[in-house]
Amino acid sequence: MKQVTQTLKTGVVEVNEVPIPALMDKFVLVRNSASVISAGTEKTKIDMGKKNLFQKAKARPDLVKQVLKKVQTEGLKKTIQTVKSRLESPSPLGYSCAGEVIAVGGLVEGLRPGDRVACGGADYANHADFVAVPKNLVVKIPKNVSDEEAAFTTVGSIALQGVRLADPKLGETFLVLGLGLLGQIAVQLLAANGCKVIATDLDSDLVKQAEGFGAIGAYPGSDVDGLCKELTAGYGVDGVLVCAGSASNQPIELCGAVTREKGRVVVVGAVRMDIPREDYFKKEISVVISRSYGPGRYDPFYEENGNDYPLGYVRFTEQRNMQAFLELISQGKMDVLSLITHRFGVEQAAEAYQLIEGQKKEPYLGIVMQYAPDSLEPKSVNRISVSKQPVEKEKIGVSFFGAGNYATASLLPPLAADTDIAFRGLVTASGRTAQGVAKQFGFSFCAGDYSELLEDDTDAIMVVTRHDTHAQSVVGALQANKHAYVEKPLALTVEELACVHRAFKESAASLMVGFNRRFAPSTQELISHFQHVKSPLIVNIRVNSGAIPATHWIQDPSVGGGRMIGEGCHFVDLASALVRSNPISVYAIATDKPEKSAIVNDNLVVSLQFENGSIANITYAADGSKAMAKEYVEVIGGGRSAVIKDFKEAELFEGDSSIAVKKLSAQDKGQRAMLNSWLIAMKNGEQCVPYDCLMANSLATVLAVESLAVGMPLRVDLASLESV
Repeated sequence: MKQVTQTLKTGVVEVNEVPIPALMDKFVLVRNSASVISAGTEKTKIDMGKKNLFQKAKARPDLVKQVLKKVQTEGLKKTIQTVKSRLESPSPLGYSCAGEVIAVGGLVEGLRPGDRVACGGADYANHADFVAVPKNLVVKIPKNVSDEEAAFTTVGSIALQGVRLADPKLGETFLVLGLGLLGQIAVQLLAANGCKVIATDLDSDLVKQAEGFGAIGAYPGSDVDGLCKELTAGYGVDGVLVCAGSASNQPIELCGAVTREKGRVVVVGAVRMDIPREDYFKKEISVVISRSYGPGRYDPFYEENGNDYPLGYVRFTEQRNMQAFLELISQGKMDVLSLITHRFGVEQAAEAYQLIEGQKKEPYLGIVMQYAPDSLEPKSVNRISVSKQPVEKEKIGVSFFGAGNYATASLLPPLAADTDIAFRGLVTASGRTAQGVAKQFGFSFCAGDYSELLEDDTDAIMVVTRHDTHAQSVVGALQANKHAYVEKPLALTVEELACVHRAFKESAASLMVGFNRRFAPSTQELISHFQHVKSPLIVNIRVNSGAIPATHWIQDPSVGGGRMIGEGCHFVDLASALVRSNPISVYAIATDKPEKSAIVNDNLVVSLQFENGSIANITYAADGSKAMAKEYVEVIGGGRSAVIKDFKEAELFEGDSSIAVKKLSAQDKGQRAMLNSWLIAMKNGEQCVPYDCLMANSLATVLAVESLAVGMPLRVDLASLESV
């Protein structure tokens, strides 16, 4: 299918052939018929792409700080690769569209194939032939509303949410500052609400258009303050909707001057907000920044997971705002067709964006992207050839399921440098990043369905998607007799581990889990230091993990499994590698956090006992200072001791002396060494890490969370998986 994307490195807008996005349980697959370019939002994105690296850095100092911190911990080379991958990855454009439902996920209510719908969301409702959109960002279109009108729904909902926050009442007077798409819609909404509307913009044509919707125009150069006072008997307007985009502070200063005592200012556009205290303090003016389309925006539990807010408590969510806007169009109270100045076929996207970039010197307002009806069947274009090079049978064929930041920064670059590797297929859930990454690293094809990898002539599949897909993807690979590498964790539940266990026993393929720390140079130094020690070892691992938002997907028990399962598994495996034995029991306790269930508690201590009598203690803490190093490891036993400091330094002790200090120029957690070991094992038809070790460590991690819930130690017994 065709999709409009922008490469952040160059700012170039392209129309690419990408796989159709995969349909998930709470999503709807829609064939687009129209989408609307949001000139303000998308121009900001385009302008950022056009900047050089220095200008990008100046515009986003927060990202510069992240990059510098990454250089300090992971080194310059890896940081450059990470930044390069992100800059070169294509980014989708658009967030407001309409079309026909092609398929619905199994947990979607009230929609069926053939329904006409409007869709929203910057991550979903893009300029593309097909889009997969969460059910809470999809609404049915009334029969008397065209798809072209409905394509304005999300843009309209932004203006509608701003108006709601302004709380207009019949007979009040409002100033709308900025008359682009949002401003013109806001004028109509306020007029429909029984308000007197004053409208102003630097473009006189836009002011004239607003007058056509019933506004009183304040043309460029006119005395806006005086007009507002004149029309309100000197009191000032009841409220202002700022729909402009400007780096100037003049709009917010004007708001203070024209607004009455205890009036309201709602900021919908992106403007500078150095609020002058005098006017705002004396008049006690309320200032609110409107958050996009309404309640639910930026909440993954609402948008991605499809959990609605009860209507009695949240009357207008972003979905209900979308429904309300469509109803206003249906009732004839909202005119969006007169806002359309240009229409382009999706293949003409570059020409459309030349308008908002200023390369084409002509006025514009509503720019609609059009898609040929019934031109594509979803199943017929799911696989896209990227490279025309013949398949090299003598090389190890590797396919990827997922292409996120970790894959593009830490896995793909070293594999691409290996002359014994040939990249076969790449599948991503959204489809939008697949082609860009496939081109960058030389994959033969990209697709939108995991089954394409199972049917392909590939030797190994690397699963680097979100955690809830790991187990089933590994099972599919093993059942197809393809070697499986899965980025941790292997599974989220004992039941999922049992499924993997059965599939492995029946497969001729090998299994590898991305437990890279056991391969790190510092870890290998310690293993060598203790290799002749016969007595059991004691291991202490302290992880200063740092807090992440509760809304992050890894904190969702059903998707990420929580941080102990999602990241803590690394340290269970590290302890196992250091003592050279498998765990046989696990016990976990956690701090008392009323807001945290056992599975997502990220301040805990895990105690492990191993087959050879060794013990380990893992302290995983999210509440510490970021100024302290993240990972600290101690190993003690047989008259020897050793320390790893954040995988940049290893110090070895024996008797009364420190016998060696091994320092690295940059942090090395073992990713490259892990990949090399895995590839060598595959070539030799062997398991890289013994299967029983991988499974025991994965089971111990899952049982650690169960131990938190039941408050007692649990046995780690692989035989128990046979009966699950």
